[in-house]
Amino acid sequence: MVIPVDWIAKRASLWRPGFEKPSAAAPREGRPRAAAGVAAVAGAPAARSTRERLQATLRRGQEALSPRVLRRALAELQAVVDPRLSEVEGGRRAKAFAEWYRTATAEERRDCWLLMSEHFGPDPKKLQAAREHFEAMQGKTEEGAAEIRWRRALVSPRTRLLQRFAAIPSGMRFLVDLRAELLPHLKQDKRLLPLDAELETLFSTWFDVAFLELRRLSWDSPASLLEKLIKYEAVHDIRSWSDLKNRLDEGDRRCYGFFHPKLEGEPLIFVEVALTDSMSDCITPLLDEAAAAADAERSTTAIFYSISNTQTGLRGVSFGDSLIKRVVEQLKEELPRLKCFATLSPIPGLRAWLAKNAPAEKLAQWEQPLGLAAKSPERQELLGWAARYLGQELQDGKPLDPVARFHLGNGARVERLNWAGDPSPKGIKQSYGLMVNYLYDLKRLDKHRTLLAQGQIPMAGAVADLYV
Repeated sequence: MVIPVDWIAKRASLWRPGFEKPSAAAPREGRPRAAAGVAAVAGAPAARSTRERLQATLRRGQEALSPRVLRRALAELQAVVDPRLSEVEGGRRAKAFAEWYRTATAEERRDCWLLMSEHFGPDPKKLQAAREHFEAMQGKTEEGAAEIRWRRALVSPRTRLLQRFAAIPSGMRFLVDLRAELLPHLKQDKRLLPLDAELETLFSTWFDVAFLELRRLSWDSPASLLEKLIKYEAVHDIRSWSDLKNRLDEGDRRCYGFFHPKLEGEPLIFVEVALTDSMSDCITPLLDEAAAAADAERSTTAIFYSISNTQTGLRGVSFGDSLIKRVVEQLKEELPRLKCFATLSPIPGLRAWLAKNAPAEKLAQWEQPLGLAAKSPERQELLGWAARYLGQELQDGKPLDPVARFHLGNGARVERLNWAGDPSPKGIKQSYGLMVNYLYDLKRLDKHRTLLAQGQIPMAGAVADLYV
């Protein structure tokens, strides 16, 4: 018999740390969490696995759910994937568990992650047998059937569990939020890695570009959606409603986003575009609400000046490159005069990298970059260091700078460095005010990807000439 989830809710509230029931091994008065935390730091034993805790009688240290409640929670999760239950009943149990989870404390949620991670993996014996059979059948007529057997053995009960959660109303939102909360804990607790890997794999399928809808966002979009653009803008903060209206101007501005039917009203990623007659070298005119609008019909250049991912829980799921390609296609169809597609991008890692690699006396000279004369050696040296950072610094075969990694991975090339491209305090803080144009040459995207795969960063000659 499976205990209803509301039993877990009641017992969890009674057995949370700080309110333990008295026992021979514990004092009668409630123990504040702060004191418990100090005790844990002072020399408590290593964290127990959920398997150990399920066999125990009493909670230890900062464990959130008591062994008894933990057993009930595991029983509920197992019931969600019980093959004897119908899809309807399995979905009902998943919905009930999700509703309890939303009311749980952060520590109780972490216990749920551990249960999902440690108790719903593939059967190791079946997996080993299937793999050995597959290897033995190589080159034989039974190879196909052996592969199918191995594939089925790889499908873990955890996959089915997450699929059941995804199927309930707001289930996709539940899983995306769960992973967003889970991600910061991965470095400290490696036991959670299998759950994270399973979620990322499923999200990569569920949020494939084939299932996404490209929508143009305008000032006429629902207010709730416009508020989310303000909330999620990650590159250049939207300061006011008039600022937002300027970025959505029907004349020389465009904004596009990818949407998923299971996250209705939530853009997954959006890009802001300015239509100009040349490649922009400074962000200030693009954000100037008082600037005169350009004639979109006569524009020759589309500048992608902000790309924002909105869902932390979808980290590792790549759809930014597809967004840019789809937007380029739509813009070319709408405005045939457009010939140049480029970005005006920040260089977020530059200042931190220079702090570790440039001489201290150089850093002191660059402290007031906007005051450096155009032909001063300090200015030229800073541009040279920036060119080196963008054109030579790799990590695991990929550009060190995160924005460069994104655009160069899509087939763009480093086209131009722009002095005082972002003179705002934020721009000065992260890159001494420098910005960069990445050019999307539609005929050379594949060539640039090939160069990058060979460890060569595609770069215009004018930028390469700046190397220090």
